[in-house]
Amino acid sequence: MRKLVVSTFISLDGVVQAPGGSQEDTSGGFPYGGWMVPYADETIGSHVRNLMAAPFELLLGRRTYDIFAGHWPHIPADSPTRHLADRLNGATKRVATHRPDSLAWRNSQALPGDLVDAVRALQRQDGPDLLTFGSGDMVRQLLAAGLVDDLWLLVYPVMFGRGRRMFGDDAQPSAFRLAHAASTPGGVVLTRYLREGQPPRTGSFNAAA
Repeated sequence: MRKLVVSTFISLDGVVQAPGGSQEDTSGGFPYGGWMVPYADETIGSHVRNLMAAPFELLLGRRTYDIFAGHWPHIPADSPTRHLADRLNGATKRVATHRPDSLAWRNSQALPGDLVDAVRALQRQDGPDLLTFGSGDMVRQLLAAGLVDDLWLLVYPVMFGRGRRMFGDDAQPSAFRLAHAASTPGGVVLTRYLREGQPPRTGSFNAAA
């Protein structure tokens, strides 16, 4: 058995759309692309390196896959992010896509059939954990199915009032344990949550207790 680990940049009001660039995802007329860039610092860089320290396979939605495939294979040898590029380029990529013939990034494989069934089958196998970045539409479906085991949220001190959100009304009720929390000088809160079954049922609130 292996875990599904999800890492997401998210606003205070739950928006995950286009954190990395102005043209990353303008669907719905979203005008705020690139909102995470001004907050980049070494604390966040260390957080991402820790996330990728253990062996992993990438599990990506098609939009995130195309963004990554257009960037990480082209990192220069002397770049400070070359180590991350080598890790991502060398990893097996499992991709939720209806266009399997166009997966040009090395070690890429399309998920077969139904997304939830395919991911559940991967989790039952032996091997490294499945690591997901972004891929908001895919993650919403996996949350609805209760398949996310390990949730790394980077919460940015911004609100948009519009845009694609990570959490929908169909998310499966789940309890999570806070395993790590830190913050950056710019106000980004870094958290890690581990799933631990169902939400507690504690009855009515007693103000006198």
